[in-house]
Amino acid sequence: MQSPTKFNETAYMGLLLAFALILSYVELLIPFQMGMPGIKLGLANLAVVLCLYLFGWQRALLLTVAKAIFSGLLFGNLFMILYSLAGAVISALVMIFLKKSNWFHVPVISAAGGVAHNMGQLVVAVKVVETYSVLYYMPVLIAAGLVTGLVIGITAALVLPYLQNILGKGKSK
Repeated sequence: MQSPTKFNETAYMGLLLAFALILSYVELLIPFQMGMPGIKLGLANLAVVLCLYLFGWQRALLLTVAKAIFSGLLFGNLFMILYSLAGAVISALVMIFLKKSNWFHVPVISAAGGVAHNMGQLVVAVKVVETYSVLYYMPVLIAAGLVTGLVIGITAALVLPYLQNILGKGKSK
C-alpha cells in the first residue's frame, strides 16, 4: 500500500481534528471531579499523540492549535482558549522534543505532555490572577498530568499499529 497523498493527509488531519473535538465534547459530558478546578482527563490529546506519530511534528502542532481554538469556541470562552492554547502548545513542544530524541516510548512522551500541559496552564493562571498562590496546585497538577497522560499514551500505543497498518506506514519510533 502506498503512502497517503497530500490530499489524503489533509483528509486524515480533518478526521483527527473532528476526533479531537468529539473527545473534547465527550469529556464535558463525563462527570469527572477531582476537587480541584481545571483538572480534566485530556481525552482530546489522544488525537494529538496519534497525529505526532502518524504525520509528524508540524501537523501535530497545527492540530494542537486548531483543537484549542475550535474547542474553546465551541465549548468554552476566551479564557478557555487562552488556557488551552498555553497548555497545548507547551505540551506539544515537549512531546515533539522527546519524540525526536528517540529515547522514550509513547506513554512516557504522552505523560510528559500531560504534565507540560498543566504547567503551561498554571503559568497562565499565575498571570491572570496575579498571584503565585495558585502554584500550590502544582503537585496535584503534576500527578494528574502524569496519570492522564500515561493513560492517553498507553491508549495511543495500542492503537498506533492498527492506524499505521491502515495508512500503509511502517512502525514509527
